[in-house]
Amino acid sequence: MLELQNLTKTFNPGTVNEKTALDGLNLTVNDGDFITIVGSNGAGKSTLFNAVAGVFLVDSGRIMLDDQNITFTPEYKRSKYIGRLFQDPLKGTAPHMTIEENLALAFLRAGETKPFSRITRKDREKFRDELKRLDMGLEDRMNTAVGTLSGGQRQALTLLMATIVPPRLLLLDEHTAALDPKAAEKIMALTNEIIERNHTTCLMVTHNLHQAISTGNRTLMMSDGDIILDLKDDQRKGLTIEDLMRKFREGAGEALDDDRILLSD
Repeated sequence: MLELQNLTKTFNPGTVNEKTALDGLNLTVNDGDFITIVGSNGAGKSTLFNAVAGVFLVDSGRIMLDDQNITFTPEYKRSKYIGRLFQDPLKGTAPHMTIEENLALAFLRAGETKPFSRITRKDREKFRDELKRLDMGLEDRMNTAVGTLSGGQRQALTLLMATIVPPRLLLLDEHTAALDPKAAEKIMALTNEIIERNHTTCLMVTHNLHQAISTGNRTLMMSDGDIILDLKDDQRKGLTIEDLMRKFREGAGEALDDDRILLSD
């Protein structure tokens, strides 16, 4: 359902700071795939997400989503059908607006209604029911300003906002990395439950190597702006963290050198 064809992106071309962040990258994502992505800092993981989300235009290549060419589609239009979460729990929500108002904005932006339509009583009941699924008591705090919530609560709300109208594609950019272990485990469980329930196609960047081989159905490894390894279902069975690091070293010609990767288990 997602086809990336020969994507290239170079920042600061012709200067001493020139950096090729995507180097002829190709990827086919099937409907319902849940793909984890690992790689050292500077491998191109976030650049890949920015390209797919439309944060910038690629220098060359094509981005196809459900057989539709979205290569030149503006970011605000892609946001109607591509959901995204970031590492920072403070991103993705408006702190001075209430929980209900944040959900309303997300619901109207991604839904079929006009963006300035009114929220109905039925919509509010839907918000409350979805908040109950989070099991954080937020359904009783719908008029609370989001800025008063904890990081875990805000990330859970952001996850709900990104999926309250199921997106065609969900991008998770280390969305549990900034949370404490208990909150991260909670958010990951909610993520798996929502993705399974909605049969959402998902790409997830992670520095947790155990998570990379135990979550979803495919694991990609990136280095120098390209995919060097694509492990599917059976290829991941029985795979250990040591195996993953060895495969990266064989594919990239170097070891994983990021401290967060080496310390995650």
